[in-house]
Amino acid sequence: MAQLALSVRFLDEFGKLDSKARSGAVKTALKFQQLTLKQLWSDAGLDFKQPKGARDKHIYTCRIDRFYRGVVLAPGTGEDFLLLRVMAHDDAYAWAAKQVPSVNAVTHGLEIRDVVTVEQLVPAWEAEAATVTVEPLFAGHPDGDLRGLGIEDDVLRAARSLTSKEQLDAFAPLMPEDQWQVLQFLAEGLSVQTVWGELVAFRARNGALTVDRTDLAGAMRNTPSRIALVTGPQELSEILDKPFAAWRVFLHPSQRAMAYRPSYSGPAQVTGGPGTGKTVVALHRVNHLLKHLRASERILLTTYTGALTSALREGLALLIEDEGLRGRVDVLTVNALAREIIEPHDALRRRYLDGAQELALWEEVGAQLDLPWSGQFLAQEYKHVILAQGLRSLDAYREASRSGRGSRLPSAKRHEVWQAVEAFHAALDKRSERTHLGVCDEAAMWVGSSGAPLYRHVVVDEAQDLHPAQWRLLRAVVPTRPDDLFIAGDPHQRIYDTKVSLKSLGIPVTGRSARMRKNYRSTQEILTWSTALLDGRPVEQLEDGSADTLAGFQSSLRGARPIVYAAANQEAELAELVLCIRAWARSGVELSDIAVSARFNKIVYRVVRRLQDEGIPVVRLRQEGAADTEGVRVGTMHSLKGLEFRCVAVVGVREGTLPYPAAITPMELDPIQHHTDLTAERCLLFVACTRARDQLHVSWSGTASRFLREAGVA
Repeated sequence: MAQLALSVRFLDEFGKLDSKARSGAVKTALKFQQLTLKQLWSDAGLDFKQPKGARDKHIYTCRIDRFYRGVVLAPGTGEDFLLLRVMAHDDAYAWAAKQVPSVNAVTHGLEIRDVVTVEQLVPAWEAEAATVTVEPLFAGHPDGDLRGLGIEDDVLRAARSLTSKEQLDAFAPLMPEDQWQVLQFLAEGLSVQTVWGELVAFRARNGALTVDRTDLAGAMRNTPSRIALVTGPQELSEILDKPFAAWRVFLHPSQRAMAYRPSYSGPAQVTGGPGTGKTVVALHRVNHLLKHLRASERILLTTYTGALTSALREGLALLIEDEGLRGRVDVLTVNALAREIIEPHDALRRRYLDGAQELALWEEVGAQLDLPWSGQFLAQEYKHVILAQGLRSLDAYREASRSGRGSRLPSAKRHEVWQAVEAFHAALDKRSERTHLGVCDEAAMWVGSSGAPLYRHVVVDEAQDLHPAQWRLLRAVVPTRPDDLFIAGDPHQRIYDTKVSLKSLGIPVTGRSARMRKNYRSTQEILTWSTALLDGRPVEQLEDGSADTLAGFQSSLRGARPIVYAAANQEAELAELVLCIRAWARSGVELSDIAVSARFNKIVYRVVRRLQDEGIPVVRLRQEGAADTEGVRVGTMHSLKGLEFRCVAVVGVREGTLPYPAAITPMELDPIQHHTDLTAERCLLFVACTRARDQLHVSWSGTASRFLREAGVA
């Protein structure tokens, strides 16, 4: 029987085809699993043909239906085939005629390139480069270095003609993906050594010192990051029948080394921008660790918010079918873990204060004691100094560092703040109330004093939003030994005002930290547009608080530029949103793969009512049973965190909403916290926009948010 492989490009485009084309593609693919090699070539339904003027004898087209054809690579040896794309009839012939497959001399992987267009463009670019005084884009990299990174001669010639990143981006659809990504990273200023280590080394580890440049079938097997080998009809059906969300657990080879490393000598960390697969790596790490657990041991998979635990459970279910094995993993927020530890010992069953209630209590305490500080100052001093450092006495507080606080506090005044802390605790006891971070601090002390760690391994997702008190609890529940903590996060997605240094908390990850720079979710157009919102601002790393940027952060996916819409009023903005959603649905996007996000629930309610009035099914994010319900997902920007959709509309991005004034500490109170709060609001918009895979729509009425204006996108 023949064996069919599927290219990632086909899989990416499959969901965008209309229902008839998808059905035809499935039927065609199944034939490869059911017919012998001789039957395939003679099957009238498949209608194998080489395009007129084809540049390579291994490229064919086959019939999908009356209007669509598939482009197939037939290596010519054995029974291996690769379905590259499904396109409209004439487009398939035109695209196929230009393509040439080859085997990369360094990675030994299969590459497909549009040689015809490259041959037409490169001479023109070379002529243009000769007329300008701008230094060539890769002038600082000798040919030997580029060849050592897998850049082949034809791509090397093209690269030498480039003078700007914009030209490199335009070249993307024409060159092999792996080579283009190498050039992207070099263009962003990364060293040859870094590019080798992060991109090329894992691809080149196939054990062979020499490569047969004619062995296309072997090269297919050496390219698991872009080619899915299918062993039978059942596997094929499972792949093509999976919903969009199922691809969240697909692991690329560059990530596999992190997820399935046999052992780390201590805490390990994976960081990267949105869509780089940090959550996928964390889920696969759980899968790996499960296979080595002893009988009584358990794993904690944790994150910041309850909203994200549902997505993690769904991901685990997709990855690990054995319910018994999955049952050895507790998927909890850190706050929920703290409650499970403390509440069995609490006869009063205290209730928990939300942020507004806690701030109101601090205001009340400050007024009662006639202190010169606002409730906001006292709340932040308690959170960022006292709770963050686990201070238990006035003497400890007097000696404590206030690094990171922008407001002055003379040492002689600290006893007054401590007086407020004691009054705050007394008020909580009197009212039978708790704070979430307070119970984490209490739980960490309880576990530490009991001397009985609860888990063999702890895996943390979205680590950037955890408070030091929560980190102390995680450190306490797992013994210090190899493979104790595995941490995934991105400081650029920090949407709360917490900053932390893992090193200062006794969680050293130096030498066990990896950075991912390739986005597997969003198109480069969405990524470039969204990254501009951060305005190049560095953020503090999780490891030690040093600066981190998104330099070299790229996507190999291409698509439409985000749409921005300035509406005259809110009614006009909602009317445009309805038109946008209907256009996406007509193009074949399932409603459940569309999300609408806003800063506040009051805007979300307005969106829900309007869509319902228009007859568009709506599902509130995180509502019970939402995963199995058809409808556009609608929720706040915070609730969108950790999720992904084919199409996303972000509405209400106006001044006065983003940034939200009440969420920003006044400059005169604490300039450092003021800038931290602004960054959190900026990151919130960045996170919402990068939930989109294929298309992004951003709108506002009135004056656009300063974040949009500063980025030059409004």
